[in-house]
Amino acid sequence: MELAEKLKILSAAAKYDVSCSSSGSRRANVPGGVGSAAYSGICHSWTDDGRCVSLLKILFSNECLYNCAYCVNRISSDTPRATFTPEEVADLTINFYRRNYIEGLFLSSAIYRNENYTMELLLKTVKKLRHEYNFNGYIHLKAIPGADLALISEAGKYADRMSVNIELPSEEGLKLLAPRKKKEVILKSIGSLTENIKRYREERKVFKNTPTFVPAGQSTQLIVGATPDSDLKIMRLSETLYKSFDLKRVYYSAYVPVSNDPKLPRISSPPLVRENRLYQADWLLRFYGFSAGELLDKQHPNLDLELDPKASWALRNLHLFPVEINTAEYRMLLRVPGIGVTSAKRIAAARKVGSLGYEDLKKIGVVLKRARYFITCRGKYFGDVNIREDLIKNKLVGSFQRKSDGKQLTMFNDVVPYR
Repeated sequence: MELAEKLKILSAAAKYDVSCSSSGSRRANVPGGVGSAAYSGICHSWTDDGRCVSLLKILFSNECLYNCAYCVNRISSDTPRATFTPEEVADLTINFYRRNYIEGLFLSSAIYRNENYTMELLLKTVKKLRHEYNFNGYIHLKAIPGADLALISEAGKYADRMSVNIELPSEEGLKLLAPRKKKEVILKSIGSLTENIKRYREERKVFKNTPTFVPAGQSTQLIVGATPDSDLKIMRLSETLYKSFDLKRVYYSAYVPVSNDPKLPRISSPPLVRENRLYQADWLLRFYGFSAGELLDKQHPNLDLELDPKASWALRNLHLFPVEINTAEYRMLLRVPGIGVTSAKRIAAARKVGSLGYEDLKKIGVVLKRARYFITCRGKYFGDVNIREDLIKNKLVGSFQRKSDGKQLTMFNDVVPYR
């Protein structure tokens, strides 16, 4: 098969994997080398749904042993198959980089022959890029769950970021749709990477010549909508991954209907609004001090599709509002809809000098059309309705509908400050 045909097949096969990001590494160039992953060398390009497209994103192979019901590359799927060689991937990466098409490589693979054989091929590829081609650009490598941990650990010496995709948020979902994948095997691979990242980080504090190990951290992907798992279960899993495994990112991918398997839901289009809400909730977990149990509970197991998670939480906790801008704790300011991290810091700094008025908040960057229902300034409430959940929700939903103009939400809330 011609290389161009392989590239066509294996780049298309990789589009369902969203767990790639090209930030967070400082791998500098060396004399005679090619490429750089220093911040100046990484040029982010984002599609309308927020995905990074600055990397050559391909599968090494889409010839898979597994028969995961939701996957376009499952063994029973009637799809064109192809497999690269390590030399082909290395040549493509270098040539694409030299033409300024890309800034790095995102390399994943289906399970070709077996887990160890696949991981060995991926390892050989990144070693060839680093050693033979002197490529110092960004590499995001997918670790194969179930492969020998020594192989995964060795690969971590050459990759800037690695990811082990969990894909389905519950053990029941894996048993139903991907019976060959085991939760304990996936978490063992994630845990091994976490331990090595911490160990190398500590060693570098003592020995400056210690090589880097996955310097941009690890990430994972969860498929949303292929199983009946609630948003609460998904958020609790994400929270555990951040706290227990120190993951850099959890990516959420709306299930794309690619199969007529009776075990899969009958949907006409991916649940993109739900995906967007999960990204917003994830942002609140990581940067706003929220917990999964605050955002969702047994009475509210799924995120509101009409309102963002912070506004939805605020409406369910109106007994905490309105808060006085001039006296509220910083932690509480972050929980006001319409106030982001930057504006909360500005408020905290500005009120040390003098009392803030309503017009001052606009200059600071507060989104007043949302915040006005949850705050007072100098004791005065500026909302145009009483503090009642139904009245405020109608105002907020109406504002959201006018802003969206009936169009699908974009994913830019994942890459710009949340408010």
